[in-house]
Amino acid sequence: MSQALADQQSQRTGHVELLDIGLVIGASLLMAACAHVSIPLWFTPVPITLQTFGVTLLALTLGGLRASAALVLYLLEGLSGLPVFSPHGLGGMAQLLGPTGGYLMAYPLAALAGGLLVEKLLRRSRLIAFSLAAVTCDAIILAAGALWIFAVSHRTFTGVIAISVLPFLPGEILKASAAVAAALGKEKLRARI
Repeated sequence: MSQALADQQSQRTGHVELLDIGLVIGASLLMAACAHVSIPLWFTPVPITLQTFGVTLLALTLGGLRASAALVLYLLEGLSGLPVFSPHGLGGMAQLLGPTGGYLMAYPLAALAGGLLVEKLLRRSRLIAFSLAAVTCDAIILAAGALWIFAVSHRTFTGVIAISVLPFLPGEILKASAAVAAALGKEKLRARI
């Protein structure tokens, strides 16, 4: 009897692992789609994309570890030459070493931090947990992007903030709000099922 239970548990674990792998691969593809919604700006080397929306949505819905794994996979896909990064960049390794590299490299950390924050705070208020996690994701990404541009461009700190953070704040508020709304909607749908 105990062998049958062990076999059943092993089969369930296998299904969960396959589901996790599928979610991670699908999430990396979602990020590629978000990257291709891209609007270049004349005053900054950083285009407006839906990537921060994708990072936040993944953190809120997949949890920290799966979202972070998906974003590491996304970066590896880009490094391998697959066209997953914004079309307004050089692609591949050049994209990671260029002006948007700090943002890109921050994605796994931002998703991990945001996802873990949601997991820790979810028992209190979903809205507060999702909102704090979204702000955390954006803060990590924007800070890393600004620091990277500061390092590679040799501009003043205020000049860097003017091209790497301030132009994106209104859009980040909208994208974070949309990610929070989508995550809340997913939770409501899950509760009905």
